[in-house]
Amino acid sequence: MAITIGLVVPQSTDKVPDEGPQMYPNVRFIARGVGVRALTPEGYDSAWEAIVPAAQYLAGQGVDAVMVIGTSLTFYRGAEAHARLMESLKETTGLPVSTMSTAIVQGLRAVGARRIGVCTAYGDEVNRRLRAFLADSDFEVLALQGFGIERFGDAGKRSERDIIELAAKVHGEAPEAQGLLISCGGLRTLGVADPIEAQRRIPVVSSTPAAFWAALRLVGESAHVAGCGRLLAQS
Repeated sequence: MAITIGLVVPQSTDKVPDEGPQMYPNVRFIARGVGVRALTPEGYDSAWEAIVPAAQYLAGQGVDAVMVIGTSLTFYRGAEAHARLMESLKETTGLPVSTMSTAIVQGLRAVGARRIGVCTAYGDEVNRRLRAFLADSDFEVLALQGFGIERFGDAGKRSERDIIELAAKVHGEAPEAQGLLISCGGLRTLGVADPIEAQRRIPVVSSTPAAFWAALRLVGESAHVAGCGRLLAQS
């Protein structure tokens, strides 16, 4: 029987992100949207309240595990609120659960990167909150730059070249970094890890690939994917 992963997604529609089926074509994904309005704290608030009900709905569809897609959606209230969210998800669904914020933390630890450079889609306030979340998760952020995006959906308009160039700027600011984080599930990053790692000689962890990697690990499956960076290749 095929594995089925439930995805709480930030969109208002129940759309599975393209990367999941691309990475793991033999896995069935079911999505439930929560309707993030903007990449701002105010834009996340109503969606935050919808996360647990969405996960409960997915559990009712017979999924094997639940992943909450949306990095900033799950870190913006801080590490303590994120921990409470995780507990609530576990209690409500009775299933293995995780979030995109948990996934990036696990990914960075898996590649041995504690001192990091960070690239994001976000504006200053969300970047500040990400920096605090990462510090509370025992990472040292040496450099952080974002695209300054607040309108939901605009992150997907950034090209792979844009992302690779931002990574070069961040690494140039922090050449001693042990790894690079690219944060925002809306950025299309599946194809950027390999070229950045070839250029920069340090591992890259990015939100959406890390989330699907972590989702497969929730159900004890190999999350190996070739050609998409060190994290996925070493699994």
